[in-house]
Amino acid sequence: MGTANKQIRVSEAVKRELNARRREDESFNDVVERLLDDDRDLLAGFGAFAGTDRAEAIRAVHEQGQEKSNNRIAAMAESRSDE
Repeated sequence: MGTANKQIRVSEAVKRELNARRREDESFNDVVERLLDDDRDLLAGFGAFAGTDRAEAIRAVHEQGQEKSNNRIAAMAESRSDE
């Protein structure tokens, strides 16, 4: 990756997010370049969880969130019908 020769200002929140996404031995410039490249590649990360149990764990969390959302919607609809 290229050497940075300009400075930019970012908020503390953005810096924390970039820092959280940094990989070992990666500069902030490297992080930004990688994220920009990932945004252009629609298949970036495709199959990243192949051969691991992470895909199933993520699917379970998603399904739990969906169930909670459906329950909240049902509760709101029920409370409206009581009026």
